[in-house]
Amino acid sequence: MIPLSTRMRPTDLDGFYGQEHFIYKGSLLYNAIKNKTFDSAIFFGPSGTGKTTLARLIAKEMDSDFYELNASTCGIKELKEILEKSKDRLFGFQKEQTYLYIDEFHRWNKLQQDSLLKALEEGIVRFIGSTTENPYFSVNNAILSRVRSIYEFKKLKPEDLYLIMVNALQNKERGLGKQDLSFEKEALRALSEMSAGDARIALDTLGFIADNLPLGARIELSTIGEAMQKQTQFYDKKEDKYNLLSALQKSIRGSDPDAAIHYLARLLDGGADVVMVGRRLLVIASEDIGMAYPQAISIVTACVQAAQMVGLPEARINLSQAVILLASCPKSNSTIIAIDSATNDLHKKNIDDIPNHLKDAHYAGAEKRGLGLTYQYPHAFGGYVKQQYLPDNLHREGVRYYAPTENGKEGSFKRFLESLRKSVEHED
Repeated sequence: MIPLSTRMRPTDLDGFYGQEHFIYKGSLLYNAIKNKTFDSAIFFGPSGTGKTTLARLIAKEMDSDFYELNASTCGIKELKEILEKSKDRLFGFQKEQTYLYIDEFHRWNKLQQDSLLKALEEGIVRFIGSTTENPYFSVNNAILSRVRSIYEFKKLKPEDLYLIMVNALQNKERGLGKQDLSFEKEALRALSEMSAGDARIALDTLGFIADNLPLGARIELSTIGEAMQKQTQFYDKKEDKYNLLSALQKSIRGSDPDAAIHYLARLLDGGADVVMVGRRLLVIASEDIGMAYPQAISIVTACVQAAQMVGLPEARINLSQAVILLASCPKSNSTIIAIDSATNDLHKKNIDDIPNHLKDAHYAGAEKRGLGLTYQYPHAFGGYVKQQYLPDNLHREGVRYYAPTENGKEGSFKRFLESLRKSVEHED
């Protein structure tokens, strides 16, 4: 049986969900496809985010011959055969372009990747390569220089996955519409969050559920938990997850490790995603601890990465370490106050230009414009020299965004900055 995720691939660009940061009606990519001016590209990002789907839609819109290879199962032999056919098609009677899509392109070695170079230079094929690895590290520079664009695919948002699944349940031609299944909204929302941004997981799980329910059945939250083999208490009430995350952060902020661990346990026991909890802890490390213990962000990052690598149930230990550390160390919110204050000024004040001595002077003509002439290099003065850095009007106002506390290690930063200011006042 064909998986639901395959059956429900969109048939046109307007049915493509997600990746709004680079494709939407009227975007350059959308217009390039519709105007048939799309060239070669590399798509990279997690699985199940639409890389293959978009490549097929592009080929369909172009009305071109389309070949699809998977680098994990095909080699140079198959590639050469396609390139020969493409050459004959382009320079022969048909004079038509061919699109070549290679999935998991990062799996080819340098020699295999370089076998594409001549074809790209001569325009024999339009190439689309997809990879889950960063192409700047996994794809040869020679290939990168011949590809017009690199598009980063991001995990799909839960709301996108929700709409994709609703569409699949209602579609009678390719989806599950003929089974007349009803569903709890919270059930589909839970599945959309448990799928970690992967449409393939969401749809194929939905397909598995539908295949094993009678016609006209109702998909409930418990059904999702059974299919995903995860507890779903966390999703019983939509606001619960926000309340629990809020309680976790406020307990950490209040330096109560016992309460913080309690809420972490409730989150994990209810089926909370490790990545979601980890993100909140990373924010807390800077928002609530910040300069009082600058190492917190590094330690918490290591704990969150470890949790993602080992997975549950062991991941709970890594997250527990991060929570206890954050709750037990000194607190300071000076970092968030500083950036919010600076942003507020940008929105409410007419800010003067950057002082000329701070502007870039590493190009011909900068000196004639008077840029960088009076800049004093602090290291030439032992590490510090009195100098204006803020724009003129903010400098005149004596604006200060960072107000260090005496908490933890931040006290030493405060005393250092105060000593610099005192030395300046003494010179004056």
